[in-house]
Amino acid sequence: MSRLLIVLICAVFTFSTAYAQDAKKKKETVTFFVEGMDCANCVKKIEKNIAFEKGVTDLKCDLNTRTAVVTYRADKTSKTKLASAFKKIGMEATPVDNGAGCSVDPAKKKK
Repeated sequence: MSRLLIVLICAVFTFSTAYAQDAKKKKETVTFFVEGMDCANCVKKIEKNIAFEKGVTDLKCDLNTRTAVVTYRADKTSKTKLASAFKKIGMEATPVDNGAGCSVDPAKKKK
């Protein structure tokens, strides 16, 4: 009987540990409007740098809307840290609510 109890306790502990690790690995997605992204080289610069920030698991850039959709692990980084990473490469990035894209105002396009 005590052997069964030990096995049961070990099983519960293993399950709770696995569940806690899964909770830590929660992924979130944020869309940034990047004012300075106006050419293919800007997109490459973002992909080359932001994709390798700690915790980033996926990155998609859209030049037409000047947005970068970043999927990241919440236990490794945050929106604020990601915005700082954009700033480090010389680009101002503003989080956009609910992942909605921003249309590019033709008057704001740099020539």
